[in-house]
Amino acid sequence: MRWELDWIENRARLTPNAEAIIDAELNTSWTYLDINNRCTATANWLTKQGVKKGDRIALLSPNHISYFDLLFACGRIGAVFVPINWRLSIEEIKFIIEDCSPKLIGYHSNFKDKIDKLIFSEIDFFEVDCEVEYLENGNLTNEFTGSIDDVDPLAIIYTGGTTGKPKGVVLSHQSILWNGINTIVSWSLTSEDTTLTYMPLFHTGGLNALSIPILMVGGKVVIASDFDPVTAIGYLNDYHVTIVLFVPTMYHMMVETNEFKDSTFPSIKTFLSGGAPCPLEIYEEFKRKDLLFKEGYGLTEAGPNNFFIDPEDANQKRGSVGKPMLFNGIKLLKDDGNEANTNEVGEVLIKGKHSFAYYWNNEAATSETLIDGWLHTGDLAKRDEDGYYYIVGRKKDMIITGGENVYPLEVEHWISSHPQVNEVAVVGLPDTKWGEIVAAFIVMKDGNLSIDDIKKHCSYKLGSYKIPKEIFMMTELPKTHVGKIDKKELKNYGIKVRSEKGKTRVSKE
Repeated sequence: MRWELDWIENRARLTPNAEAIIDAELNTSWTYLDINNRCTATANWLTKQGVKKGDRIALLSPNHISYFDLLFACGRIGAVFVPINWRLSIEEIKFIIEDCSPKLIGYHSNFKDKIDKLIFSEIDFFEVDCEVEYLENGNLTNEFTGSIDDVDPLAIIYTGGTTGKPKGVVLSHQSILWNGINTIVSWSLTSEDTTLTYMPLFHTGGLNALSIPILMVGGKVVIASDFDPVTAIGYLNDYHVTIVLFVPTMYHMMVETNEFKDSTFPSIKTFLSGGAPCPLEIYEEFKRKDLLFKEGYGLTEAGPNNFFIDPEDANQKRGSVGKPMLFNGIKLLKDDGNEANTNEVGEVLIKGKHSFAYYWNNEAATSETLIDGWLHTGDLAKRDEDGYYYIVGRKKDMIITGGENVYPLEVEHWISSHPQVNEVAVVGLPDTKWGEIVAAFIVMKDGNLSIDDIKKHCSYKLGSYKIPKEIFMMTELPKTHVGKIDKKELKNYGIKVRSEKGKTRVSKE
């Protein structure tokens, strides 16, 4: 295959004895030479099983070394790696398997019960932990001599699918390679960097945000599953982590611990938040400890890395994801087809070699999303006078109430600034008078907080049409499989409650 695409072999040649991957829970580590040898053995074993270029190889596993074994081996022989979200229901997993038709499915013994419910006579299954067949029966001579091009598919990552069926995002060799290069150069990553990957490796945030770029540059990746804030803080310190990506929910859990309050995190250069907009009070918690904290923005279809902000600037530009990285283009497109001016809101469009190739078995969705080489993200953003970008929400989440546009993120940020608010989510609910109304779902901290208190707090900062007309006090907010607040479930709940009260017609969504 082309030498630049098999970069893991090149990295092993450059730094064979450097520690590459550590499984924190198993207390096991592998050098770059180990990783390349595992890749070679796995690739040869897959070939013996009849796997050919273009065949899909699926995996159902918690964060585990087998993700890297299979991704790198598929890359070497031209097969396509399909990590499956193990948090999905059996029916959802069946849909993905039927959609991508893998030749083989690897699984971790933790999920043997799920595998027993997946009966596909034409698909072979293999276990990836305990006695690892693909390592024992694969030799270390690189036997593959076929041709692989940079536009050939390397992975299919299925989107979260909070609405409708999940879509298989096809990432080519080029997509993953250039996301790595772009991230290394734009974020100034080096071989001295270490990251802790708690984000699930079936998700682009776990696999591609930091793990692949750190390995590409010769750094160290520590993997772990089953996030616990106290354990995570221990790993951050014990493994001298320098940069880490967590979702806001994880940070929310961390900052409430005594371990967070007591630790100085001496090795960490940057705490990075992604996956969902981060409440501004999280910034405050890190500022109090004089720790550098910033947000990123990405999606499965693009990278996921697209922006860079210097952590030193992040406090002055709170909520900003920064400026476009070195090797990608960004523009904001208004509904009238014109580009947005400074401080105007428009849809985020992205162009670059890190962009996805197409949606698997879904030409219609591909043609709606990729237009003239630009990826239409469905996310809304604005750019300030200094060129910094701010994500304001999903296009489909924008609330139109009485003809006025309301961006939920603005309302969420202000409500979450109240000292008695623990979590908040804002959605639009159908209303016969206003078309939609602003509704807030709030989890309180200890103490009493009334609906009138919230509305009074909102009136200090928000225009009257932005103040929630419905406020639901909740004990917790529902989360999706990757830790994001599930706004679809909240919206359905709000519609149901209002319908029972006779406040609105039930909307069929």
